[in-house]
Amino acid sequence: MFILGNNKEKGLKIIIVGAGKVGSTLVQQLRGEGHDITIIDRDANKVHELSDSYDIMGLVGNGASYTVQKEAGIDDADLIIAVTDSDELNLLCCTIAKQFSDCASIARVRTPDYSKEINYIREKLGLALVINPELEAAREMRRILCLPTALDINTFAHGQAELVKIKIPEGNVLEGKTVAYLGANITNDILICAVERAGEVTIPGGDFELHAGDNISFVADRKTEGFFLKQIGFETKQVRNTMIIGGGRAAFYLATGLLRKGINVKIIERSRERCEELTTLLPKAIIINGDGTNPDLLMEEGISDVESFVPLTGIDEQNVMLTLHAKRLSKAKVITKINRTRFNEIINDLDLGSVVYPKFITSETIVGYVRAMSASRSGEIETLYNMFDSRVEAIEFKVTETSPITDKPLRELQLKKNLLVAFISHKGKIIIPSGNDVISVGDTFMIVTSHKGLKQANDILR
Repeated sequence: MFILGNNKEKGLKIIIVGAGKVGSTLVQQLRGEGHDITIIDRDANKVHELSDSYDIMGLVGNGASYTVQKEAGIDDADLIIAVTDSDELNLLCCTIAKQFSDCASIARVRTPDYSKEINYIREKLGLALVINPELEAAREMRRILCLPTALDINTFAHGQAELVKIKIPEGNVLEGKTVAYLGANITNDILICAVERAGEVTIPGGDFELHAGDNISFVADRKTEGFFLKQIGFETKQVRNTMIIGGGRAAFYLATGLLRKGINVKIIERSRERCEELTTLLPKAIIINGDGTNPDLLMEEGISDVESFVPLTGIDEQNVMLTLHAKRLSKAKVITKINRTRFNEIINDLDLGSVVYPKFITSETIVGYVRAMSASRSGEIETLYNMFDSRVEAIEFKVTETSPITDKPLRELQLKKNLLVAFISHKGKIIIPSGNDVISVGDTFMIVTSHKGLKQANDILR
């Protein structure tokens, strides 16, 4: 083993075990927020690359070894994050760390058997968080297929509020209308938080005029979002069936959720052995043993008539090509799962429908937890979501004590520019705020902003 680099900036001391896609994303985001990062991995090349790129400490070795953890500084670390490819290794890393230090611990656990016991594992091992990226990605896909005209859906306030992304089509009632017109003439119970146009993202004011082709994100409670979408001519019924290509973990999680919603599921999987497993695990689904990238097989299995299509092959290029093939042959709602993000601009230009990035889902949860750790108790982060390729953040804060933002009308608060208070959750009710509404102790509220690194509720002030 050997050590590389050095990090002298102040912040939390964080050890990340695993230098794969998620580990690399976490290094980039957490290092950018000023934390002291040490990366551990058996692969010396990955450790070298991250250490050199982000000026962090790197350690080559087994992250579950106490000797390696001690070398990495576990004795005075604030947090250890285990995101290797092995669930067992991740859990062991956290268990060893908890035995010899007081640091908090986060483990990535993806196996379905463990997912059923996630709360028990977290409690018994004393973990701060247990994250399953495939399960969370499947939940996001399921939400989208239940509202297929949406490009993206994220939940806040324990599911009471949702942030919905849609694209305005040619000739839609919103075309040429201002945000203020929408509130005055359609409904005042939704709020447009962000608009993407020609690659630029804007947090709009009331005089902002909407155009065809705009990607808009709005927040509302579930009942109101359905009313709003119907009023502007969008379909709100969930799909009746879906075709999934690939029978891995994400496919299993997605199929399980869809079947519970009464949606018919067909899975095409290349491995006969895996097909036999899925037949037992998912008796209500149709399991086809075959090559899901074969156009003739797809046509034979009804791709031209299916209402939704989700390629989950594990290979980004195959998922992209399958999505484009489905869009050419059918009117299906398509969802594309992407694991790598180095070609974001190209992906955005391909019109792939809804795109889901499991590693971003994982990193958002962890970054939100880290910010809450490093913030004062006056406002804790409940939910963090990156919008429009991480150019904008949606953050839900929980207000735990009186502070400069509480019990004052919003119009009296000196909010940062490019920051919008999107909703207030007060005693179980979602409020789309006006200037007269106030934030009280016990509330949660969501902001949308282009500012990065906000850690506590008071950070919304100038």
